[in-house]
Amino acid sequence: MNSLLPWITLLAPLFSAVVITLFTLRWKAVSSFISIGAVLVSFTCSCLIFTQSGIAAAEFAWIDISGAFKVPFGFTLDQLSKTMLVLVSGVGATIHIYSLGYMRDDEGKSRYFAALSLFMFAMLGIVLANNFVMLFIFWELVGFTSYVLIGHWFYRDAAADAGNKAFITTRIGDFGFMIGILMVWMATGSIVFSEIAPRIPSLASHPAFVTIAALLIFCGAVGKSAQFPLHVWLPDAMEGPTPISALIHAATMVAAGVYMLVRVAFVIQASQTALLVVAWIGAITAAMAALIATQQNDIKRILAYSTLSQLGYMIMAVGLASNDAAMFHLFTHAFFKALLFLGAGSIIVMLHHEQNIWKMGGLSRKLPVTFFTFTIGALALIGCPPFSGFFSKDAILALAYERNLPIFIVGLSTAFLTAFYVVRLLVIVFFGDTRSEVARQSKESPLVMTGPLIVLAIFAALGGFGFFARNFLALPMEKGVTLFVPALAFGALVVGSGLAIAIYRNRTGEPIDVEVLRQKFYFDEIYAWLINWTQELLARVSAFFDRWIIDTAAVDGSSRGTWGIGALLRLIQVGNLQAYVFLFGLGVVAVIYFAVFRS
Repeated sequence: MNSLLPWITLLAPLFSAVVITLFTLRWKAVSSFISIGAVLVSFTCSCLIFTQSGIAAAEFAWIDISGAFKVPFGFTLDQLSKTMLVLVSGVGATIHIYSLGYMRDDEGKSRYFAALSLFMFAMLGIVLANNFVMLFIFWELVGFTSYVLIGHWFYRDAAADAGNKAFITTRIGDFGFMIGILMVWMATGSIVFSEIAPRIPSLASHPAFVTIAALLIFCGAVGKSAQFPLHVWLPDAMEGPTPISALIHAATMVAAGVYMLVRVAFVIQASQTALLVVAWIGAITAAMAALIATQQNDIKRILAYSTLSQLGYMIMAVGLASNDAAMFHLFTHAFFKALLFLGAGSIIVMLHHEQNIWKMGGLSRKLPVTFFTFTIGALALIGCPPFSGFFSKDAILALAYERNLPIFIVGLSTAFLTAFYVVRLLVIVFFGDTRSEVARQSKESPLVMTGPLIVLAIFAALGGFGFFARNFLALPMEKGVTLFVPALAFGALVVGSGLAIAIYRNRTGEPIDVEVLRQKFYFDEIYAWLINWTQELLARVSAFFDRWIIDTAAVDGSSRGTWGIGALLRLIQVGNLQAYVFLFGLGVVAVIYFAVFRS
């Protein structure tokens, strides 16, 4: 029975998606409960797998081309994947339950839950995959299902465009990821992780090859985890339903890139150059996203940029060659970011889908449970002790202080900015006077929505203690930075929070307007300009060539020429016997002329 647990964990959401799509799409209530039942089955099996040792699932040969290329279908069941299974299915289960309330009146509710189940199947497949081919297939399926979920309200132009943007942008990174996989297979002759790892040291004599392969694999994480410069899709993904924003931003899609880098760390850590690039990409993304968040007024976009920034911390930890620190922050972030997005969803629903923070205010009195739980998530996000984010983020800062001081300075500056924009959000949304009629009439969300908030708040508050004590307490003590780095981080938190309170207390409008930050450093405009003068220019030239050279000159020209000759010949066919005799005689004279005089 134990050997079946991984299969049940993986296939339960797929079964749900198939049943909903084929049989129950019209019965909304049945569809939602099938989807929730499937994810709870996966969560239960994941917990059983996590608590038991020695579980192994049967592996079978999936592809075997004359022995030269073999792809097994098998599972990786180490401590990393077991913990990730519990995290993904657990957070996914809370979001499924929350969706019952959030999507209760949505016309596409059944379609939503079918896509949600398929997404869970794909994400669990990434966690369990034991080779690059399986990983890549599930990786692409996650991309497809996220496209469907982001564009759930496809009749809205913004949602349809956001889905397309996410799909296309992540495909750019996935193209590099695919080439990197092929390079690793060429060099090692295998695509199975356990077989590749011991063969990587033999490539030490080809450092450039290893570096290029590692960076190409990293391209997949740049796209999926929305790192600079492919970060532009993630804020626009807010056009989807808020539970999807929570799912994508918490422990699933964007976390897949970090998990993948940790899973294939034997490739990334084989090149010091690749590690340095990874660390700096993470640092740049963290600081850039935090700066942009300080000038955003949409509650979901502020949280989206906070996700970008926290993902930057995780990628930074991978670049600092600490998989434990990266995964620790991924785990804590999953709880408090899911909590924050679901809390934002509670606010948005109760304010009739109003997302502008300047039309809120005073909601601590109107939505007490949402306020309390949201505040816990916010305190975890800014790294306030003793909440979970404090332990995981300070562990990354301590590593940066020891291994790369410039990156530490960037990370510390990001901590200051994080405290500033998060407290700005809290002050504007929950304190002061209500700024709109819809805010004055708001009330607390139903239990089906506040229940998951309370559960996630408990983990966001307490999730750092056990893991911190086991994995990170010894490292700072050995290096003598136990108090110094946390003291600097706490100082950044106090200064950032105090500055936000001083500036935004009792404000009714934005007192600071930094256009370059409000416009997100003009990345969208720059990319639109580049596309217009590269891809679109090539498309216009190709269209001109196709329309005027091929169609007009070649196709239309030959057809019109043939038609003209036929028209001339048709004029000769007059139906008069004397005319035919005259033309025959004229032809005979012409033949005689050419035969006599031309010879």
